[in-house]
Amino acid sequence: MDTPVAPTNSPREAFLRVFNLRMIAAVYYFCLMHALSRELAWYDYEPMPWTDWLFSLVQFTRQSLITGLMILLMIGGAEALLVPVAGRRWGGGKALALQGGAVAAGAAIGAVLRHLAVNYDKPDEHFMWGWFFSTAGLWTLLGCLAYALLRVVRAEHAAADRLRQAAREREALEAQQMEAQVSALNAQIEPHFLFNTLANVKRLYATTPDRGRDMLVSLIAYLRAALPSMRCTDSTLGQELELVRNYLTILQMRMGERLSFDIEAEAGLLGARLPPMVLPTLVENAIKHGLSPLPEGGRIEIHAHASGAGDEIAVEVRDNGQGFAGSGGSGVGLANTRARLGALFGGRAALELEAAQPRGVVARVRMPLVPGAA
Repeated sequence: MDTPVAPTNSPREAFLRVFNLRMIAAVYYFCLMHALSRELAWYDYEPMPWTDWLFSLVQFTRQSLITGLMILLMIGGAEALLVPVAGRRWGGGKALALQGGAVAAGAAIGAVLRHLAVNYDKPDEHFMWGWFFSTAGLWTLLGCLAYALLRVVRAEHAAADRLRQAAREREALEAQQMEAQVSALNAQIEPHFLFNTLANVKRLYATTPDRGRDMLVSLIAYLRAALPSMRCTDSTLGQELELVRNYLTILQMRMGERLSFDIEAEAGLLGARLPPMVLPTLVENAIKHGLSPLPEGGRIEIHAHASGAGDEIAVEVRDNGQGFAGSGGSGVGLANTRARLGALFGGRAALELEAAQPRGVVARVRMPLVPGAA
């Protein structure tokens, strides 16, 4: 016997999980087999007609069933009491004492009821205390073993349920990650972005072919880096910074003096693990909500450095745009980023947003420093 394996919604549900038709049937079949083994063992010592033998079998099954049902009823009551209600909680030792006491009480009450059932027409029949203690002790032992077996079976079922729940949550996280990747792809390679870039390439080739060629090279490099990352579940800081560099280079060619950027990262961190498209999502968010609404544009600075005791990495995307006044900072891209960081690193990773001075937003990703597989 042990403390409850899994919480139950209410005492009534806990009681019905034990005292129900299926468990009553199991107790009946156990009592029948117990009575049958007893009658077969005694048959050679007390020869009798088969009708008398069958009557004795039915009578002993009935007597055993009385004790078995009382033990089952008391176990159900113990399970109901073990459910935490209104601050009441049973500790390990108290719970074990309650469970053992419930079984012993059921065996004792069952023995008394058996005596009354057998001697209902003999009110003056002497109560045999030796028989009472031996019968109650035997059924207490059997009841404790059955209760322990019940707890083990329920623990295995609870563990199997947890495994199935974990598998479902993992599938949901994988689907959410795929959705986040698709959302990031849509945010980074939107049709109007490609069309506008190609239109600019065409215009520049007609006016300044060298700049048009540079923009086309940057677009090809960006697509070459972006498209494969959508099919990967892992990337590195160096790969994501190169992707962001190509993306900003294209936008800089389009926006001209309205956009400037700077990227700095410690050389030893370029191989650190970073989820794909997390950094480009933050940069795209800064461009869309921070710089694009301003006629004069602005500047984006990306910094990656070790933090904590050297076992963490922090990546910052800082802009001097219009700040939180133009954006709540809680869009789908940021929500997906938080979800993906939580799925990969749990509570060890976080996405932080804070106001920059004199204006703008700083988006900071903190995560464990793990070497990337790429």
